[in-house]
Amino acid sequence: MNDFIRILIAILLPPLGVFLQVGVTKHFWINIVLTILGYIPGIVHAVWVIAKK
Repeated sequence: MNDFIRILIAILLPPLGVFLQVGVTKHFWINIVLTILGYIPGIVHAVWVIAKK
């Protein structure tokens, strides 16, 4: 159930979803850059990080 909530958060604010999953790591910074470059790549990366862990 927690992953479901994190995925919903990741759809709304991708960096927040990644932060809740892994903290301030390289994945968090990669997600910030992807979200700035395009919202959809940020969402895809956030969901991938959440599903991977």
